[in-house]
Amino acid sequence: MDLKDSLSKFKQQQERCQSSLASIAASTSKPKHRAQPVNAPSAPARPPQPIKFSNDTERLQHINSVRKSPIGAQIKLVIELLYKTRQAFTAEQINETTYVDIHGNKSVFDSLRNNPKVHYDGRRFSYKSKHDLKGKDQLLVLVRKYPEGLAVVEVKDAYPTVMEDLQALKAAGEVWLLSNMDSQEDIVYPNDPKAKIKVDDDLKQLFREMELPRDMVDIEKELQKNGIKPMTNTAKRRAAAQINGVQPKAKPKKKQREITRRTKLTNAHLPELFQNLNT
Repeated sequence: MDLKDSLSKFKQQQERCQSSLASIAASTSKPKHRAQPVNAPSAPARPPQPIKFSNDTERLQHINSVRKSPIGAQIKLVIELLYKTRQAFTAEQINETTYVDIHGNKSVFDSLRNNPKVHYDGRRFSYKSKHDLKGKDQLLVLVRKYPEGLAVVEVKDAYPTVMEDLQALKAAGEVWLLSNMDSQEDIVYPNDPKAKIKVDDDLKQLFREMELPRDMVDIEKELQKNGIKPMTNTAKRRAAAQINGVQPKAKPKKKQREITRRTKLTNAHLPELFQNLNT
């Protein structure tokens, strides 16, 4: 009997709790009526709006991954931003764009401030190239200061359209743009129209018959013997390649043939020597 009494009491308590909850829900669900003018149309009932939660997890994960990445990776993100935009950014603007917290990471700040490709004026960061050029005219003035040739890599990042301007200067006959097939380096030479010379046919023939060394190392040695500083250092480059496990490919020897109009000339910076070629 005691067990039955306990069960009946428990059921009665449950019934009272349910009735209390029902009355509470009914009282809270009643809308509060506002005073309305007579004959005013009643406003339609609005359906309950679902609760919206902020779904920013992916962005927060990305920010966390950027700020936990190595310093070099964060510096790369900032330099890429400065290089592509060519604008000056404050630390706050860089943080908003790349999520790199410069003020919050002293190592990043010091590395960025001392980077040779970054200019810092005390407040803003901007990209710094080796030569401060703004356009094609300034580029031509710089090239003319290097009659022995200027490595294209030194001006490649001067401004976004510098390579297009080099090709335009080449097409206009203002410069000679040569490629070194061995060192994979491009050299730009000024073409001074005042330096035109006339060469005798005997000298042209002698030039054609002269056999040049096939190895770039030997060519550089010959240049040095004649007091000319080579723009390349093939021996050093090959030694570095061997240390890194990259073996240079041996080039097959080609049969010598007579120079004709269809021959691809490598001495393009001396066009006067190749006039009146054999047909």
